[in-house]
Amino acid sequence: MSRLAPARQRQPRFFPCIVPAMSENDPAVQSITEIGARIDQLVELCRRLGEENRSLRQSQEQLASERAGLIARNEQARTRVEAMIGRLKSLEQNQA
Repeated sequence: MSRLAPARQRQPRFFPCIVPAMSENDPAVQSITEIGARIDQLVELCRRLGEENRSLRQSQEQLASERAGLIARNEQARTRVEAMIGRLKSLEQNQA
């Protein structure tokens, strides 16, 4: 089970030799920073949803197993009750 590192605030990196005109106040840089932050939020959301999904699947398997056990116990009880009814009817006929 792999775990992603917690989301962290991305800081814009500046390479003055490549893009000398960009600064932190540049709308393009701000937009890219906002997009990066949104991507981090989406990655975290995907991680949380994955964990929740695994948990729900595990619960579903557990409940399905419990249900199967209850159905089996119910069937056993039904069989015993039907056998008792049969014995009672037999006793009633023998006494008549």
